[in-house]
Amino acid sequence: MLRVLFLCTGNSCRSQMAEGLLRHFGNNKFEVFSAGTHPSFVHPLAIEAMREIGIDISNHRSKSVMEFLGQEFDYVITVCDKAKESCPTFPGDVKRIHWSFEDPAEATGTKEERMRIFRKVRDEIKSHILEFIKQVETKSEIENASGN
Repeated sequence: MLRVLFLCTGNSCRSQMAEGLLRHFGNNKFEVFSAGTHPSFVHPLAIEAMREIGIDISNHRSKSVMEFLGQEFDYVITVCDKAKESCPTFPGDVKRIHWSFEDPAEATGTKEERMRIFRKVRDEIKSHILEFIKQVETKSEIENASGN
């Protein structure tokens, strides 16, 4: 299984949703983790937005990137610009990817207005996750065909 770590600042929304989405759509091909440079809590609206599409992240907890230092990952994916700037180095042949998403935790307005932002970001992350899975599977097929 490929090990993937999603990083953002608070580990409350974007990285939590990415973790849940890759675990859901990854067909058990990925060992998935998420963390934050300044962890806080899993945002209730992130939990609600994910529940709407049948993915339960209510048992997730916000974790510090420090918990993962020294571990090897195949991919470290930052999902916010601040995390990209302060992402630590991980051992091994890690592939670093950066996806920049709006922070839904900063959304203002009524609950429904904030939920619209959470849904939008969730759907953007889902699109990136599905493309990532497709690219990884294609790369794997090419490597298998060439005998690597």
